[in-house]
Amino acid sequence: MFIVFTALATAISPFTAFAVYGTKANPTQHMTNAILGVLLGPFWAVLAAVFVGAIRNALGVGTLFAFPGGMPGGLVVGSAYWMLRRFKRSEKTRLMSALTEPIGTLLIGVPISIFIFAPWLGQPVANFLIFGAGWALSCIPGSVIGFTVLMILDRLGVNRKTLFGEG
Repeated sequence: MFIVFTALATAISPFTAFAVYGTKANPTQHMTNAILGVLLGPFWAVLAAVFVGAIRNALGVGTLFAFPGGMPGGLVVGSAYWMLRRFKRSEKTRLMSALTEPIGTLLIGVPISIFIFAPWLGQPVANFLIFGAGWALSCIPGSVIGFTVLMILDRLGVNRKTLFGEG
């Protein structure tokens, strides 16, 4: 599953990515974060973001901003799912953790990109609101699509219970 969604996010990215203030936002990365964060956990979601970012950079369809833009979202989704599972919430409620992806991207990834990556890459510090709004156009639809895919997979019987025997 990890490889399938990593390949999917990489293959679709040239068609869905768009330029935002010197970066190339990729909604399919956020969709992948939402799906893998719920189904496999934060480690695998972050690892997929690293792989997708590295491959996109190697192919020239991404920038180094793919790393701080992709990794925090998967970490937040996986952590939110884990917390909801720990508090014994229903599976339907736990699936909603996919919608926390923008929290990671916008509240963690954007500041890292603006205040650490941009100066490190020799770029001027971007306008926080413009930069964040551009990434929001990528991560919000991506997380909603990921949530929708998770709901469809759940109806088809593909969830953590069937994958790992979790209750």
